[in-house]
Amino acid sequence: MENQKPNSKTSSDFISVYSNLPNLLNNNKIISKNGDENHQKPLSLWPGMYHSPVTIALWETRSKMFEIMNDPSIDAPPQTNLLTKTPSQSRMTVLYNFSSDFILREQYRDPWNDMRIGKLLEDLDALAGTISVKHCSDDDFTTRPLLVVTASVDQIVLKKPISVDRDLKISGSVIWVGRSSIEIQLEVIQAGTDHPDSDSVALTANFIFVARDSNTGKAASVNRLSPETVKERLLFEEAEGRSVLRKKTREDDKGEYINQEMNRLQALLSEGRIFCDMPALADRNSILLRDTRFENSLICQPQQRNIHGRIFGGFLMHRAFELAFSTAYSFAGMRPCFQEVDHVDFLKPVDVGDFLRLKSCVLYTELENPERPLINVEVVAHVTRPEIRSSEVSNTFYFTFTVCPEAKAGTYGTAIRIVVPATEEEARHILERKDAKALQSTNCADKRIVLDIRRFWIEECSTAHVNEK
Repeated sequence: MENQKPNSKTSSDFISVYSNLPNLLNNNKIISKNGDENHQKPLSLWPGMYHSPVTIALWETRSKMFEIMNDPSIDAPPQTNLLTKTPSQSRMTVLYNFSSDFILREQYRDPWNDMRIGKLLEDLDALAGTISVKHCSDDDFTTRPLLVVTASVDQIVLKKPISVDRDLKISGSVIWVGRSSIEIQLEVIQAGTDHPDSDSVALTANFIFVARDSNTGKAASVNRLSPETVKERLLFEEAEGRSVLRKKTREDDKGEYINQEMNRLQALLSEGRIFCDMPALADRNSILLRDTRFENSLICQPQQRNIHGRIFGGFLMHRAFELAFSTAYSFAGMRPCFQEVDHVDFLKPVDVGDFLRLKSCVLYTELENPERPLINVEVVAHVTRPEIRSSEVSNTFYFTFTVCPEAKAGTYGTAIRIVVPATEEEARHILERKDAKALQSTNCADKRIVLDIRRFWIEECSTAHVNEK
């Protein structure tokens, strides 16, 4: 805007507006081979302006690869030389200086002075993506870098509340690779209130990425991984087990129900039928699944794109989390407390300009522990194209919440209801999700026992070896 002000107006009538991202502007210059600055990168090559400062900083670390991948004048050959890398070579850490940076603290604070989990999910996805790019790189800027995309989130578990009053760090590395898939494990670490000098893990997250050729879009082989330490080898084996489980789950036939499953299905449907046929006689401690539904719609904007020009997966997780939180809040009648992301599938990419519809419901509740009831929320994202009358599922998200103790203490007579299905399709969906979660928990527990035994014997053998020397 012009700084010249009309004589008839006072200075208070004229307000200049400036970008609050000057560093990003300066960093988005194209540098020629002889070192001269040419001109600004086209806006189409910039990441969106919506994202958190951490996400923007992480994407800046990928800027050179990003330029090569998106510059049509560079006809680079594909990567063909597969390297063997260690987990430590991909390790990255992000530090949040909440204790000294008031502005940063305000960007991540929720209304209850806790961490905005949705915003943290964005940063986790950005960090996992940067780590996967780092592992896939052949350290040769003359070749065409691979395109890595989020395939799924295996699990994100909150182990303790995260405060915005104390410094925080996220650290992670590649823990397993397949032919074209990569698993990254991240840990959110923060000092406790009782022991400010000792850090402890507040949250763990496992992301699955897949590599694609940036020109053809076909699956591409990734660098091999060579675990070095005992912990790295154990993490590799755990991830290998999860990969086998995912493949087995995909191959299993879910169409046929044996007698026992049909009995579970009918039992689940029985209360729902009473709601539909005799609503006055229905159990007041139950509620139909369809009555827990919420929906949110939006047009995906350019400011929400990632460095590849598509809508950032972390943004989708952020929006899904906030809808899930609102759904659980309305359902429970008191402030929910996030527990974990059970699973996220990224089925189809979401593009700038897409009409996105997010639909949520409380899928089921777990009331075995009345002091810690669990609310399981499903969010399904649909990419809708009215012009061609199509709607496709792009993402599915599963979140688990409980009720914050302080919120429960101030609420009288509020009970968490049992969710019941009204249709056979809803009943089958509930059972499939319950079984998937139970299978995941069982396999994790069994795997943990085996790995604890292996860890014990490795340590014993190492001690014996040292004693022999």
